[in-house]
Amino acid sequence: MAVDPLEVVLWPDPRLRRPTKPVAAVDDSVRAMAERMIATMHRAGGIGIAAPQVGWDRRVCIVSGTGDPGDEIVLVNPRIAGEEGTFEMEEGCLSFPGISAVITRAAKARVEYLDLDGRPRTLEAANLLGRCILHEVDHLDGVVFSSRFTPADRIRLKKALRALEERFASGVPSGGPR
Repeated sequence: MAVDPLEVVLWPDPRLRRPTKPVAAVDDSVRAMAERMIATMHRAGGIGIAAPQVGWDRRVCIVSGTGDPGDEIVLVNPRIAGEEGTFEMEEGCLSFPGISAVITRAAKARVEYLDLDGRPRTLEAANLLGRCILHEVDHLDGVVFSSRFTPADRIRLKKALRALEERFASGVPSGGPR
């Protein structure tokens, strides 16, 4: 059965700045939403997506080190339990289409979370997967990647950010339930 993808919420929708609420219990509704988020991520060509990006205010995100179908990890109620080193890399965001910048993040991250069976898990990841985890958990905390731009990137990307803001102000749908 095909899974119906959701619309991606675009900047500057205020839902992207709101911290999410913990999932009380991992049940069929959470699993169904995770499947829709995965379909949305793949349709958009991403390697990660967080619940606020589809208009859901729960602490759930999907991460992938490759973006390949079947490589997804669903993190329910994730908490960053450790970070090591620093690593600069260009990164983008599904909620900021066409915008990318070099962002400094930890080189390695450890995350504690529940899987889709409600079991506690710990994952240590570096490189692209580690970066993806940190980016998506930021979303769950109401932090968008533009808040990590350097001053030079803010100037360089000012026109592109303004275009997204104008689109939002004009009432063009941003996706997800309000």
